[in-house]
Amino acid sequence: MNQLFRRKNYSETDTSTSLLRVLGVWDIVFFGIAAIIGAGSFSSLGEAVFRGGPGVILLYLICGFACGFTALCYAEFASRIPTAGSAYTYAYASFGELIAWVIGWALIMEYSFGNIYVAFSWSDYFTSFLERLGMHIPDYLTCSYTEARKAFQNGSENKELLNAWKSAPLIGSLKFIVDVPALVINGLITWLCYVGVKESKNFNNSLVILKLAVIVLVILVGFAYINTDNWTPVNPETQVASFMPNGFAGVMSAVSGVFFAYIGFDALSVLSEETKDPQKTLPKGMIISLVLCTVIYIALTLVLTGMVDYRKFDGIGDPLSFIFEKSNANVAWMELVVSFVAIVAITTVLLVFQMGQPRIWYAMSRDGLMPEKFKTVHPKYKTPSFATIITGIAVGVPILFTDKTFILDFTSIGTIFAFVLVCAGVLMLPAKQKIKGRFHLPYINGKFIFPVIFIGGLIGFYIWQPEFFSNLMDWSNPKEGEFRASIFVFILINLVLCIFTFIKNFSLIPLIGLSSCLYLLTGMSHENWFWFGLWFALGLVIYFCYGYKNSKLRKEEA
Repeated sequence: MNQLFRRKNYSETDTSTSLLRVLGVWDIVFFGIAAIIGAGSFSSLGEAVFRGGPGVILLYLICGFACGFTALCYAEFASRIPTAGSAYTYAYASFGELIAWVIGWALIMEYSFGNIYVAFSWSDYFTSFLERLGMHIPDYLTCSYTEARKAFQNGSENKELLNAWKSAPLIGSLKFIVDVPALVINGLITWLCYVGVKESKNFNNSLVILKLAVIVLVILVGFAYINTDNWTPVNPETQVASFMPNGFAGVMSAVSGVFFAYIGFDALSVLSEETKDPQKTLPKGMIISLVLCTVIYIALTLVLTGMVDYRKFDGIGDPLSFIFEKSNANVAWMELVVSFVAIVAITTVLLVFQMGQPRIWYAMSRDGLMPEKFKTVHPKYKTPSFATIITGIAVGVPILFTDKTFILDFTSIGTIFAFVLVCAGVLMLPAKQKIKGRFHLPYINGKFIFPVIFIGGLIGFYIWQPEFFSNLMDWSNPKEGEFRASIFVFILINLVLCIFTFIKNFSLIPLIGLSSCLYLLTGMSHENWFWFGLWFALGLVIYFCYGYKNSKLRKEEA
């Protein structure tokens, strides 16, 4: 059993690598903005607003808060371990090999599956932009087979999906429905990642500048059309005007859509071996990009929920252009500009995610947990070439048979789980010597502070929402039952954390990161947990069949 939890020791001074170190602080910031401001703002934001109403702003604050403390934990690891691999590498150092494999497997879910959703979103914006220019691609070439079939079977009102199913040509008895734009952009991004990080950096930085300029324009123009009554809509059932028309459970049901906006920031730690002076550069870049993006998301959400009634966002995949449509603000030139820049924005997300996944496989292969071929570095481009190609295939093939909703939930739960383990991992790290110029996570003894914050927060929430707590044990409620059960488990886990913190004097910052990420998991449904468990069961089978036997650390200690 002890062999499963063997820890790997990394040297803080070992910055040797076969990869090319070309990234500075602002390159990291731009990659962070590229990853965070993309599909989350230009696509999943619409679904989040529909589920949570104007109150979804609170969820962005909660997610930003959780990710802020998590970013500090990532920064602490990055300052100690200047090695590619992100949370996988960090888990190997703090929890041991088995948990490291679990995290690596979760990151495959985050980057590869996340990029499937992003590719679908890119396709949506690309085809709608062409439509506005008068060019039409047949509907059966712009969506997935699964989406079209579900729309037809469930009586959806989405005309494009229904038309795709009805007009698709037959190959034998199978309808030919393929999202061609999603496949094409995946191929192009894979090629760009293959030819080098320097080329990717320059391409990314130029697109990010354009994207930020237009987002600022959206916020400035949008504020002129805000109707403040939209921030307190009337609930049709209770006839009560509220900032949270669907209740707090409704706000939390949007956690997948909101959190998807933030999952990109941890991809930055994957770039450790291509960053100049990573102990200083990575922590600064991660924190700056996260703060900037949280402010931008809150401003965007205020604009969207102020301009248009939240109920109109049902099924809207292009919310930022939707608010300027004829039926809303009726600003045609903004509608066209946003559609174009959304393509740019989502392209940058694809780029960062597609760079992240090969470097996870590269790190796992170097440790013997994946086949050696994955650590192949191209002699000319100095990129993990084989892993990059496999990543392109891993993203491209599922595009043929999956759909956006499933991928969105699947990706978010795996990422939050990885964040939980990173924060918990920092609690287990030994104290380190302070070195001038490097990031150092401040130690604040949580012995008394954390229990006071948690229990005090619990009492405050009880005073704010007494009705929710009075029904906390009613898990049979079809609307809020799952959320109540999750909150009950969340409270129990945090009470246990309070006890251990009092005994062991845990550091406050990673504790708050851990607790806030655990809270985000309460918004996940039982279906999310089922597929999450199935994915990890598959991962464990692969580990025990291959990784355990070929582990370099195991062979060194044998």
